[in-house]
Amino acid sequence: MRNQSISDLRPSGLARSDSRRLGSARGASPVGTFAPKFIEQESLDGQTDKVRGIDGENDFSGKRYVWVKDDAKAFVRGWVVEDLPDGMLRIQCDDGSQRDAPADGVDKVNPAKFDKADDMAELTHLNEASVVHNLHQRYLADLIYTYSGLFLVTVNPYAPLPIYGRDYVNMYKGQSRDETKPHIFAMADEAFRSLVDEGENQSILVTGESGAGKTENTKKVIQYLAAVATSDTPRAKSGGRQLSNLSEQILRANPILEAFGNAQTLRNNNSSRFGKFIRIKFTRSGQIAGAFIDWYLLEKSRVVKLNSHERNYHVFYQLLQGADRAMRRDLLLDGMEVEDFEYTRHGNDTIAGMSDV
Repeated sequence: MRNQSISDLRPSGLARSDSRRLGSARGASPVGTFAPKFIEQESLDGQTDKVRGIDGENDFSGKRYVWVKDDAKAFVRGWVVEDLPDGMLRIQCDDGSQRDAPADGVDKVNPAKFDKADDMAELTHLNEASVVHNLHQRYLADLIYTYSGLFLVTVNPYAPLPIYGRDYVNMYKGQSRDETKPHIFAMADEAFRSLVDEGENQSILVTGESGAGKTENTKKVIQYLAAVATSDTPRAKSGGRQLSNLSEQILRANPILEAFGNAQTLRNNNSSRFGKFIRIKFTRSGQIAGAFIDWYLLEKSRVVKLNSHERNYHVFYQLLQGADRAMRRDLLLDGMEVEDFEYTRHGNDTIAGMSDV
């Protein structure tokens, strides 16, 4: 089912072997992505959507399907089998259990036609449980991007997905949101087109908790802008080499920033421990003219105090593992290892899948 659903987003030029790789990559991702600790359990005062009578029915069987809060799974689906006194409901859950819950403590379930909806603003019943369910269903199908009105919600797949190549750049270039599936490229293209057509500055805010994928999606935005700005402008052919070099410089700046500002945390092997504001300058015709990267709020305390399951900033380990003999001699690091320094000996020495050389 995953391979079939990802094909909706995959351009026809990609081979079937790409979709087969998705299945194996997803198999290595951690489970429990939607654990209750990621979800606020409190209801919004004054906005409770109570289940009452025929209003609760959402399929042709006449059953009133609802979401019930669950300590282990966050929410469990079930249907109302009996209305009890004092505003209570008896619910038969899909996991086989039967529970009693207050009517104002459950949420309505959307009809099946809304499963894996591209835009959650279109859901008939917009509640926390339905949002989590929709994101979960899309995540299981390798559809990590979902619209929520004007916003794009991303769930970190913790696995590489082949959805960022040149084929995808071409697929989203110049297309409206309604013509394509949700993707970070769609947001980047909308901003770029508005910039060129309207001549107004555009901003893309990438926010989320640690491990949500902010750093990677920011790089994808820059990748897309660099691609369309050098290939979709009248002067691209005449000055293509210079424009390409400038775009590559912007992309190559990221590893340097990550070396000095990123570190391993409990939830993220490459967590940015600083704020970053990137300004890309364009000419009136849409060519990249330059870029500025401002950084702030660096987590300086990480240098001197580490959790036993975390690491200091990558640059320390990269110097100790990857510096050549001349550089090690200049920096007085000859014969030194990770265990020889107070700032590096207390955390993890290496990160699985990441080379410090």
